[in-house]
Amino acid sequence: MPKTIQIRDLDDETYLGLVRKAAEAGLSVPEFLRQEAARIVARPSMREWAEQVRGHGVSPREIDAVGGLDEIRGEWPPT
Repeated sequence: MPKTIQIRDLDDETYLGLVRKAAEAGLSVPEFLRQEAARIVARPSMREWAEQVRGHGVSPREIDAVGGLDEIRGEWPPT
């Protein structure tokens, strides 16, 4: 059964940001928030991610995240 969530005390800047992002996506604010909530829930927590990484025989400390991002993004600042 669907559930309802009410968020109180959003400041104007945050609310207007939600309205803008929803409009950019062609969605109403509630539909935008439904999609974002589903995306958040689908993403593993840091603990779950670390357990997944350990399951592959790699320690999270061995992962060079910045180096990996640099490979994807290229040299910074661009020359």
